[in-house]
Amino acid sequence: MAKTLAFGGLHIVTSFSVTYIITGSVALSGAVTFIEPAVNTVVHYFFDKFWDRGRRAGHLAAAPQAPTSPA
Repeated sequence: MAKTLAFGGLHIVTSFSVTYIITGSVALSGAVTFIEPAVNTVVHYFFDKFWDRGRRAGHLAAAPQAPTSPA
């Protein structure tokens, strides 16, 4: 969980920084920083539904499984 939270913080700082460098606007950078993850979450939800439907129909291969070592 710590790694996930750290990556989330890094994503926020990166998003804000890149948008600020491009626009020079703190307000616009803040808006993009918090709107983009919300939109991305919704897009990811529908992408998962699409992906699962493709896998059930046999159009997409299942992710390869990593070999397990004997214990």
